[in-house]
Amino acid sequence: MSGRNARFQQWEALLRNRTKRQRSRTFLVQGVRPIAMAIEHGWQIQELLYDTSVALSGWARELLETVRAEKIAVSRDLMHELGGKADTVPELLAVVALPEDDLCRIPAGPSMLTVVFDRPTSPGNIGTLVRSADAFGASGVIITGHAADAYDPKAVRASTGSLFALPVVRVPTRQTVLSWVVDVRAGGIGVSVVGTDELGTLDVADYDFRQPTLILIGNETTGLSSGWREACDQLVRIPMFGAASSLNAAAAATVVLYESARQRAAAARR
Repeated sequence: MSGRNARFQQWEALLRNRTKRQRSRTFLVQGVRPIAMAIEHGWQIQELLYDTSVALSGWARELLETVRAEKIAVSRDLMHELGGKADTVPELLAVVALPEDDLCRIPAGPSMLTVVFDRPTSPGNIGTLVRSADAFGASGVIITGHAADAYDPKAVRASTGSLFALPVVRVPTRQTVLSWVVDVRAGGIGVSVVGTDELGTLDVADYDFRQPTLILIGNETTGLSSGWREACDQLVRIPMFGAASSLNAAAAATVVLYESARQRAAAARR
């Protein structure tokens, strides 16, 4: 394909338009590691786009031979437009099916560690938080309320492929999550709801994260909503000693996730 026909416009829309992603139930994935992670973790690849003007790498040739998807030859200029980087042209791009936004995708058990990100406005922060959640052993991420999209290309890139390694579920309201928590508890898992807040009554290192935990991270500007605060079993704070008044939301989540992983690893060594 060498012209900006209707199909190219559909791919372009997947990068720029959240509504088009939702309607088509697909999104466009850029980058070697994200594409490889999507395939490794069993995501449904619908189309593989490849650059017609270069000798493809062994990695790209293998995917084109082994992955069940429609293979589409695309001109270098159009691949460059879809690739998202000014200085490089991708040899492969993937159109991937969106998973269902179902909280049942998140495993609920004695070791569960799930992060709720409430009303995030930055796709990059979503991707960074997902990357940290994956790195520190979380079982899933829930995004609530009117929020940026986890399948925005900025979020996918910032997650460096971690979006494909653990469940990320978008839900419209806090009540949806709290109803799920009730069900989890009814199943015998005593999950605690822990919010992060500068006015928290307990330092993050003094909270016992070895138990099943739902960690709440508030909006980047306004923090936790009053409704989420009321739902918390505990509010924890991150001690800070410099001139900064607060941490970036994804950075705060990373600190709490690290502390959770540290405690759990120490307990496992005993």
